[in-house]
Amino acid sequence: MKPKTTAQKILEFYDSLKNAGINLPERYRLINPFAGANQQQITQITCRFCHKYYHDNKRRFMILGSSPARRGTALTGVPFEDVNHLQKDTGISLDAFGTNKRSSSFLYEVMEEYGGRQNFYKQFYMSFVCPLGIENINLKGNWANCNYYENAALKKCLHPFIVDSLRRQIDFNIDTTVCFCIGSGDNFKFLTNINNEHHFFDTIVPLEHPRFIMQYNSNRKEEFMQKYVNTFRRYGVGK
Repeated sequence: MKPKTTAQKILEFYDSLKNAGINLPERYRLINPFAGANQQQITQITCRFCHKYYHDNKRRFMILGSSPARRGTALTGVPFEDVNHLQKDTGISLDAFGTNKRSSSFLYEVMEEYGGRQNFYKQFYMSFVCPLGIENINLKGNWANCNYYENAALKKCLHPFIVDSLRRQIDFNIDTTVCFCIGSGDNFKFLTNINNEHHFFDTIVPLEHPRFIMQYNSNRKEEFMQKYVNTFRRYGVGK
């Protein structure tokens, strides 16, 4: 029997997330695209995307963000990919999802500088420390985006789920000599603590979050973009 491709392993992981049952603190809830009203369409999108970019058994490095944005990946199921690019890649319209169409332009420019999307995904697997989105009720009484590290109680509830998810994804033939962490603050700190306990990776390298770059340091975008690309290559990636 042929070994499973990386695409098959990823899709099985996504399918398992349908049944993710986690009791979060009051006023918090998960956003789970794999179990929601758009589940059938999400399955089509993730299948087409994974078979396009991960239909092989290549060894890849992992890039980890914190958790999916409530108006982005938390609805579409594909890490860091915005609606416009997903529609082009899969041919499936996501207009009815109520997503934010603002492009993750910084990461796409990094991919292009690195050698294009196809080449990028041959070498990297992108995901999140917490693979499902989270939202909470803010002071105005509205549901708002939040990260898994927002408070101690939330982190405690999610800790077993996060560890199990990381362990399962590393089985996607991930090269564990280095992991790239998007977010050099709380995400890097939490992931480092997890790694000190479970020894998933030899090294974790932090990179500034694209939101921090584009919102507060857009005049330094080229500098940060080169930092991303040079960091990947410094650790032997893409040479």
